[in-house]
Amino acid sequence: MATLALLWGSGFLWIKLALNHGLSPAQITIARCALGTLTLWALARAAGQRLPRSRATWGHLAIAALFCNAIPFALFAVGEQHLDSGIAGVLNATTPLWSLLIGVLLGTDRGLHPLRLTGLLLGFAGTVLIFAPWHRSGLLSWSALALLGAAASYAVAFAYMARKLTDKSAPMAMSAAQMLMATGWTTLSLPVAGPVHADLVALGAVTALGVLGTGVTFYLNYRLIADEGPTTAATVGYLLPVVSVALGAALLDEQVGIRVVTGMAVVLTGVAMTRLKGRGELRDQPQRRRTLNTTSTPRRTTSPPHSAPYAPYGDTHPACPPHAQAHTPSTAPQQPVHEPRSGRYPPPAPAPASQRYAPE
Repeated sequence: MATLALLWGSGFLWIKLALNHGLSPAQITIARCALGTLTLWALARAAGQRLPRSRATWGHLAIAALFCNAIPFALFAVGEQHLDSGIAGVLNATTPLWSLLIGVLLGTDRGLHPLRLTGLLLGFAGTVLIFAPWHRSGLLSWSALALLGAAASYAVAFAYMARKLTDKSAPMAMSAAQMLMATGWTTLSLPVAGPVHADLVALGAVTALGVLGTGVTFYLNYRLIADEGPTTAATVGYLLPVVSVALGAALLDEQVGIRVVTGMAVVLTGVAMTRLKGRGELRDQPQRRRTLNTTSTPRRTTSPPHSAPYAPYGDTHPACPPHAQAHTPSTAPQQPVHEPRSGRYPPPAPAPASQRYAPE
């Protein structure tokens, strides 16, 4: 988990280094997607997984790649031109808040309990605290809006993938295919990418961003889900802003004021409160009495499907950051529970034939 959080959280550091040493946002985005594609394709080959062949699947992957990879990768690079990498990491953690907000607006998430609503408002309040628009030295700018747009784009992608991409049979191959489509989208920006004037630091940073921050991290996330479960894997999202702020301060001499640290704590607290959906629903459901008839046939229930696409054991998505999948509401229709005829108790057993009629 520590290695995964370090590699994923260091992505904002690599973007900042590449920008400071000559690469443009478009060049960083293209290189990141291309290197991520090669890494994930190699992992898929090693696992014996093949790319999908369905045209419909490729169409859905094209839309997912646009909102989950091409747009947010580009917006993060644009935003970090004028803002610190630590700020970008903190704003990246607001994706679960956007996911919950989109679910509420679309009507796919009806479990907005008061605690979750408080968490949603608290998270956005922490974002405002970080920007401090009431100060002349506040961070609110077009760069900040680009970073927020990247987080919101992730949320849109998760909502779409939860509805259209549910194949979990070949996660690495599906991620490689999605990154391939993202590479195709980003190459459209070549005319405005400009000439390459990069030194070895920029090339090394963008290589680490594509191979480690986009490819190897998926493999580690996949193994973490398999070994520890989706809940443990989802907690990595809480470590990403901490890692990004710490690396920015230690390696780039970025100033971390008390306002930013307080805002980060408020944002993470709000995100944690929005994760209490399942527990709240379990508390709200009435407790059913247990029957003493152990020979009766148990009720059949249908488990709700996971909202995340092609994650083998849980609710994190390989081609995207691991911080929001658990917050994306499932849009699949729920199967009804088959209740017994009497409502609470199983139907009574039929009486023996000798007792059905009174003797003449």
